[in-house]
Amino acid sequence: MRRFPAEWEKQQGLLLCFPHNGNDWPGKYGAIQWAFVEFIKKVALVETVYLVVADEKLKAKVLEMLEIAHVNISNISFIIHKTNRSWMRDSGPIIVKNGSNREALNFNFNGWAKYKNFQLDKHVPSKVSNHLNIPLTQVKYKGKSVVLEGGAIDVNGKGTLLTSEECLLHPSIQVRNKNFTKTDYENIFKEYLGVTNVIWLGDGIIGDDTHGHIDDLARFVNEDTILTVVESDSKNKNFKPLQDNLNRLKRAVLENGSSPKIVELPMPTTLEFDGINIPASYANFLILNKCVLVPTFNDSKDRIALNIIADCFPNREIIGISAIDLIWGFGTLHCLSQQIPL
Repeated sequence: MRRFPAEWEKQQGLLLCFPHNGNDWPGKYGAIQWAFVEFIKKVALVETVYLVVADEKLKAKVLEMLEIAHVNISNISFIIHKTNRSWMRDSGPIIVKNGSNREALNFNFNGWAKYKNFQLDKHVPSKVSNHLNIPLTQVKYKGKSVVLEGGAIDVNGKGTLLTSEECLLHPSIQVRNKNFTKTDYENIFKEYLGVTNVIWLGDGIIGDDTHGHIDDLARFVNEDTILTVVESDSKNKNFKPLQDNLNRLKRAVLENGSSPKIVELPMPTTLEFDGINIPASYANFLILNKCVLVPTFNDSKDRIALNIIADCFPNREIIGISAIDLIWGFGTLHCLSQQIPL
């Protein structure tokens, strides 16, 4: 039977992809590369980084940058593969336990049902699973390929999964799987992820390019505690949907019938760029073996968010990572990565 381990369980390493598509960060590509080097450096202190690079030329450049930044090179394992983008949470494989073995799942990435240039990203799961020597399974349901991004789900490793209706059930915007119902998704979660209980939130945060990913909204921090973002300004567009999600969580139950503990996490001050709301969220933190990396936004609420997250992880170091450049690509630390459980 399959089981998707929780993110805080022991990891072999972390999958990342070095950015080479400057279009994802207009005017900030130079800064992004160094921000990414700092990200890699923090991860390489505690576990292996499986780093996808477009070609040998970029690999050489990245190695030079890593050496300048005094990164632990012995903890870097390169995978040569050209991608369209760097969002490994969504295009990379989801690795589950199947009995005592591991299995990589290919959830058929399609550019969030929004972008047409994803043909290179489609091959990331096979490249990564071959590199790790883990068998790969194409996820299908009733004979059809299933599309699901890693950023759309979060689990406690015991049988409960968090997701959002906006992302998976909207009838007309970024439809991943036409005519799929809650029951269809819950059957898929049970078969492939070992999930017996699903908590459905409503809408995602304003400006989210993925249309409702859960990793900007609510996250498990242990098997019975959920961190969820709330907006304090009642005039902000995020206020009502985030209050709705909070109320849904207060009514929710876990796989054992008990109520989850709910911890509220503030939203940073709204970021705007060229008239566009940028989806900055502290919920996009990343849990590693010995630490938690938290995106920060040069905001007065950074300290508050770091303290709240620190209280949730008493046995892990909490490290703030400036994401003020990364977020112009509409995602930060969690979106860019995918854990590889042992």
